Amino acid sequence: MKAILRYTVFMLALFFAVSCKKEPAPAPVPPPPVVPPVVPGAPVNYLQQAKDTHNFTVNNLLTASYGYRANTTTKSSNCFEWYNVSQIYADAAMVAAGETGYLVYMNNTFKFMENMWDKKDLRGGYFASVNLDGSGAGGDKYVDDNALSGMVYLEAYEVTTGADKQAYLAKAKACADWLINSGLWDNAYGGGFYWNTQKPEKPTQTNGLTLQLFAKLYGLTGASIYRDWARQVDAWLSAKMFDPNTGLYIWKIDGAGEGLKHNEKFTYDNAIMVEAFLIYSQVFNDPSYLTKAQNLGKAMNNTLWNALYKGYVFNTAETRINPAWCAWGSQAMIRLYEADKNESWLVYAKENINRLNIANRNSTTLGYYFFAGFDGQNRSTEMETVDQAWMQRLQAMLSKF
Repeated sequence: MKAILRYTVFMLALFFAVSCKKEPAPAPVPPPPVVPPVVPGAPVNYLQQAKDTHNFTVNNLLTASYGYRANTTTKSSNCFEWYNVSQIYADAAMVAAGETGYLVYMNNTFKFMENMWDKKDLRGGYFASVNLDGSGAGGDKYVDDNALSGMVYLEAYEVTTGADKQAYLAKAKACADWLINSGLWDNAYGGGFYWNTQKPEKPTQTNGLTLQLFAKLYGLTGASIYRDWARQVDAWLSAKMFDPNTGLYIWKIDGAGEGLKHNEKFTYDNAIMVEAFLIYSQVFNDPSYLTKAQNLGKAMNNTLWNALYKGYVFNTAETRINPAWCAWGSQAMIRLYEADKNESWLVYAKENINRLNIANRNSTTLGYYFFAGFDGQNRSTEMETVDQAWMQRLQAMLSKF
């Protein structure tokens, strides 16, 4: 009985620890005033920063099997699914920046990911966690993690050739097909995907990532099933999750009946939606979605930008910032710049990464702390793989500009 109890406690802890998640937020506080940033005075060698970040990851988090331990402290014996694919995402950005030596890391971690795939269920899907050697796959399956994996693999598809290229596309399609067949979309709250197989809630980021994946796959394959799912998810998000008062998307819906809407605003929820609209605009040749993306980007900079420190908040109630979730805002700004060539988007993208380097980066090890205050105080002790991955990725992306 004690052993069973310990196992239950462990699984509950795992449930709350392993996905692209956020803790419940207190009541929102007023956003800071909007003051557009200015171009940094001194040039930044973002590519060298990306290399330094990768070196920290390899020296502290990479395992012999090419998975990555979750962090350097409390979860050093676990590999988390979305942490590993985020590192693939980071290495794909390095390859796109001309650093082909990162292909070996990317491809080897992709092979390691097979340990997390559910081979007993014909629908497949990634579990949340495995041991460092790839054994013991378990935890729930998360819609956001599987959708993000598909998007990561489509970027890896773009920077590889031959059999590797086809393997990435096949797995991205497998992720999307699991989403479609998972049973995690239903009529509660008028539709929408649940966060995970426990069906606790339906968040914006979960559905925004599926919208990205379905739209992207429709553009690549022309398969009508991906088109129809993209349109369905887009319609639900617009109807249920958009807050016209701020021009932003809310956190989630949960509870019985019509469900309780949690109106907190998070940077990465809205960054995901910016990118989803840009993909949708391109794939469906619909310029109105470019406008929607631009308007959402402006709304992010009105509400989620801290003018004093020049960086994106985690959410409107949190006084600390995180390298993964806040860096996602820079990715949205880069995608907007790529779409319309408005230089102001790039300024936000760069200043945000510069602030994370001031606040969260250890100047000796060059690794990033899980959370820190905008001023660099009140740092967490943990250094998470996912935070290193997203900083490496954004630094690599910014190195091209």
